[in-house]
Amino acid sequence: MRAHRITFAALVVAAGLSLTACQNGDDGAAASDPSSGSSASAASSSGGGSGSGGSDQDGGKDSAGSGSDGKGTAAPADSDSGSGSGSGSGSGDNGSAPKCTTDGLEITAQDGFIDGDPDGSVVVALTNGSGADCVISGFAGVDLKTNAGDISATRKGEPGDPYILKNGKEIDFYVSYPLNESGGSGVRITGLVVTPPNETKSVTLDWPGQASLPVTDGSGSPVLVGPIGSAGQGG
Repeated sequence: MRAHRITFAALVVAAGLSLTACQNGDDGAAASDPSSGSSASAASSSGGGSGSGGSDQDGGKDSAGSGSDGKGTAAPADSDSGSGSGSGSGSGDNGSAPKCTTDGLEITAQDGFIDGDPDGSVVVALTNGSGADCVISGFAGVDLKTNAGDISATRKGEPGDPYILKNGKEIDFYVSYPLNESGGSGVRITGLVVTPPNETKSVTLDWPGQASLPVTDGSGSPVLVGPIGSAGQGG
C-alpha cells in the first residue's frame, strides 16, 4: 500500500513538472518569436496607410507617389495658364502699337521752298493726337486740287521701317512740284488732299506753296511725294 502511495505521489509530481515545462516552453517560444505580433501589427498599419494616408510617414510616401502624378497633371495646367497669360499679356503689352489713323492725326502743311531750289516743295506734318502711340510707315496719298482737275503725286524713294509715332510727336514727308516760271497763269492749285498710309479717309488742306504749276505737255517734272519721314521727324 505504501509502495502504491509513493508511486502515485511520484506520478503526480512528474505530471506537475511536465505541465510546468510545457507552459514555460510555450512562453519561451512566444518570447523568442516577436515577429508574429509585430508582423500583424505592421500589416494592420500598412493596410491603414494605404487606405487613408495613415501616419505622417506613410502619408508622406503616399503624397510623394500621388504628388508625382499630381505634378504631372498640374504642370501642363500651370504651363497653359502661363501661356494664356503670356498670350494675353503678349496680346495687350508686347504686341505692336495700332496703326496711325486719319482721325488720330493732326495733319498740317507748310511751304518748304528755299531760293535756288529747282523745284518747289511743301512739308506735310503728321502729329499724333490720338492719346496713344501708333505705328506709321510707307507713303501717304497726295493729290493736288487744281482748276484743271486733280493731280496725283508720284511716289519717289524707298519707304523706311515701320515707325512708332509717340503720342504728341510728329513725323513729316515732302511733296515736290515743278515751279511755274513761264510767266503765264499756269495751272492754279486750289488745295492739297492728304490720305495717311493704309487709310481711306482723307483731309483737304489749304495749299501753302506757289500758286500755280506750269502748263506742260507731260514732259516736265511731275508732282512727287516722298516716304513718311523723308522730310525729317520731330520724335
